[in-house]
Amino acid sequence: MISLENKIILITGASRGIGEEIVRRLSKERANLALIARDAKRLKELKEELEKENTNVFTLPIDLREKNAPRIVVGEVIKYFGKLDILINNAGTALSKPLIETSEEEWDEIMTINAKVPYFLCKYAIPYLKNSEIPTIINISSVVGYKGYVNQSAYTASKHALHGFTKVLAQEVYEYGIRVHLISPGGVATDLVNKVRPDLQKASLIQPFEIAEIIVFLLKFRNNAVIDEIQIRRKDNIPWR
Repeated sequence: MISLENKIILITGASRGIGEEIVRRLSKERANLALIARDAKRLKELKEELEKENTNVFTLPIDLREKNAPRIVVGEVIKYFGKLDILINNAGTALSKPLIETSEEEWDEIMTINAKVPYFLCKYAIPYLKNSEIPTIINISSVVGYKGYVNQSAYTASKHALHGFTKVLAQEVYEYGIRVHLISPGGVATDLVNKVRPDLQKASLIQPFEIAEIIVFLLKFRNNAVIDEIQIRRKDNIPWR
């Protein structure tokens, strides 16, 4: 198991939910963190809290839907830290609506956040990751990346897109030693899941800290065995379905 101390890690969607738990867990590993999210107030609070624990934190409040946002994000992180070791594409959004009721604007937004943004963050990060000793990209997807659910056609399409480009990306950067991992959880106890799947029993939802622990394991376990994808189900879901 390698050390993450002083490694430069960029996390999107860092202000709440899974992202916030990832940030808190990586802080315990003494990593240097670049936190990206829209909520400037929450980012400021997190920064102040983590700095009390001697974590080096850079924050960038930005709407990733803005033009050139991925290029700006990577550029600002490099300007602050001078390098990049790990990219965690966590930011995401969901939509629960029948296909015939889904607007082009809703389609564009969900495809932008869930597929276009991580795609181009990877593009702009790769030249810097090539110089790292532990270059790693983690794309956080969903069970809908390989399944289909009624009223989630746009969301499902966006996560299938994320799955597809992650598979190709892993092959394209293999020669540089960059490891690419895909995390595909079922229902996680976040505001997003509560909005899209209010029918799920809250007691059985995967907890964000569980995803964070898995990610830390992936980052620290850098031996001959490589894990390409981890599929995670809720405990009350039947296995292999």
